[in-house]
Amino acid sequence: MSLTPNLNPFITCAVTGSGASQDRSPHVPRSPEQIAKSAIDAAKAGAAIVHCHVREPDTGAPCRRPELFRELVDRIRDSDTDVIINLTAGMGGDIVFGDVESPLPVNQSGTDMAGATERMLHVTECLPEICTLDCGTMNFAEADYVMTNTPGMLRAMGQMMTDLGVRPEIEVFETGHLWFAKQLVSEGIIEDPVMIQMCMGIPWGAPNDLNTFMAMVNNTPPNWTFSAFSIGRNQMPFVAAAALAGGNIRVGLEDNIWLRKGELATNAQLVEKADAILGNLGATLMTPAEVREKLQLEKRALLSM
Repeated sequence: MSLTPNLNPFITCAVTGSGASQDRSPHVPRSPEQIAKSAIDAAKAGAAIVHCHVREPDTGAPCRRPELFRELVDRIRDSDTDVIINLTAGMGGDIVFGDVESPLPVNQSGTDMAGATERMLHVTECLPEICTLDCGTMNFAEADYVMTNTPGMLRAMGQMMTDLGVRPEIEVFETGHLWFAKQLVSEGIIEDPVMIQMCMGIPWGAPNDLNTFMAMVNNTPPNWTFSAFSIGRNQMPFVAAAALAGGNIRVGLEDNIWLRKGELATNAQLVEKADAILGNLGATLMTPAEVREKLQLEKRALLSM
């Protein structure tokens, strides 16, 4: 892929995530009402897509309860702000092993393994325009935690997404994930237009150096649409890097809680800062309507509750 800057990118805002950031910043939303409001504010700031997890409203702990997703999606759809809804489908693939001498049985308090249909239940009920497909298994920073997505599970979930008419956003955390994404496309499980998200700097996936990033970009088929992000202090540098490499942008509190050193951010502020960086590069943002046309997305109406 040639290095051609994208001067008409779209921004995805990753609103809340499933990490332990809820106790590190008062701006990380917990309840469906708070998550929806933060997503709407991000859309008004310029985000065409909002990528949403849900949390337990009282504790902020990550969860995948369908009723919370339904409330969240209805609140966004009921607003007067046009934005593309992208729901996570990554929950339900978590294994936390025992200690190094006794890995089995697994740690039940941290393990959450579910079948494909259960992992996709909220997507089936809510029918967002996009949902994520974490395209591989990976060790995370925690000592004994493994994000688990077998080839069989990914084929099953990917086919469900295609059958539902929900566009998969393929999450690639390292080059092997990109390789398997190509396999899913070649098997017809993922249909054109293909959309991927390059997730940089997450231990222990692809490091966020530019050589690794460009290796992933150069191995992405030129007819695919890609976005990229990095975490923490590298979030904003990757806004520029992604656009210059021909891609689109992701920012948000899932990946970074800081606006600048010592100042906590809101999602809207992170979108505004990314927009300013892109504007200084001469870029203008795509609207939700333009993204829908590009990615052939189907906008759904309010749910029947």
